Amino acid sequence: MLNRVVLVGRLTKDPELSYTPNGTAVANFTVAVNRPFSNQQGEREADFINCVIWRKQAENLVNYMKKGSMIGIDGRIQTRSFEGQDGKRVFVTEVVAESVQFLESKTSEESKSNKQQNASLNQNKSNKNVLDNEG
Repeated sequence: MLNRVVLVGRLTKDPELSYTPNGTAVANFTVAVNRPFSNQQGEREADFINCVIWRKQAENLVNYMKKGSMIGIDGRIQTRSFEGQDGKRVFVTEVVAESVQFLESKTSEESKSNKQQNASLNQNKSNKNVLDNEG
């Protein structure tokens, strides 16, 4: 029997860290993984895959990665169920990450963010100059 998953994608939001009653760290996160083909309209679609990671790796993920970060995951599929607030049985399928690779350095993400901020500032200055010249 084999249950192995390898994913490469981007975090859809910042990972959420919590602790079990006995103090074990656990992080939940969702990864957007592009499909290898386009739909009939020529657009690339993505799958949004729920994942969980435990212990020190969970804390590292939360400390170093955020929404938009590209990561690689090696893990396994797990299914579980629980009783929801409405009393109905809820079934969950998720990837239990056994290891996570950070595929972008924090500095490359910061420089990408800085470039976006600078582009936004330059656009705002450009808009202001147009308004100043019109007035």
